[in-house]
Amino acid sequence: MPAEVRDISKRLFGLAAEFDSPEAILEAAKHVRVQGYRHVEAYTPIPIDGLSEILGFRRTWIPAIVLCCAAIGAGGGFFMEWFANVVHLPWNIGGRPMNSWPAFIPITFEMGILFAGVSATIAMLALNKLPQPYHPMFRLDSFTEASRNRFFLCIESDDPLFDLEKTRQALETVHPLAISEVPR
Repeated sequence: MPAEVRDISKRLFGLAAEFDSPEAILEAAKHVRVQGYRHVEAYTPIPIDGLSEILGFRRTWIPAIVLCCAAIGAGGGFFMEWFANVVHLPWNIGGRPMNSWPAFIPITFEMGILFAGVSATIAMLALNKLPQPYHPMFRLDSFTEASRNRFFLCIESDDPLFDLEKTRQALETVHPLAISEVPR
């Protein structure tokens, strides 16, 4: 990587374009994607159908993590009941067998749900890198409108195609309200 590109990457987080409608940001996202930019992020006050597909978001590992943890929790709950009733304190109550698995179903289910819920929360926070008390986009004065009525598209400086002037020209072709340099 040339020294000039490294200096820009250290100094700038990226270039942000501001839009006033969901349609405008969708068109801009399509345009920059066709141009070849891959490190692009959108900040919108509402979910926009199709935007994540255009930007190339991938599926997450959260469902697999939750399923594995739910199975571990359910297995742990069943083992806990089995160990307590069969190994540790085997009382014969009412002539039932020691390993009376139908009696273990409620605890097995509840432990599976508990582990699934806790793992979903932890995985979501970890994979989304939350909490994130600071983000470079917070330095833009106009970014406060991102939670109300403005839509932002940021091409990050670590994108292989990022060149300050060429990227600015690519963003200008989609007619944003403003283009801002986002300091790191």
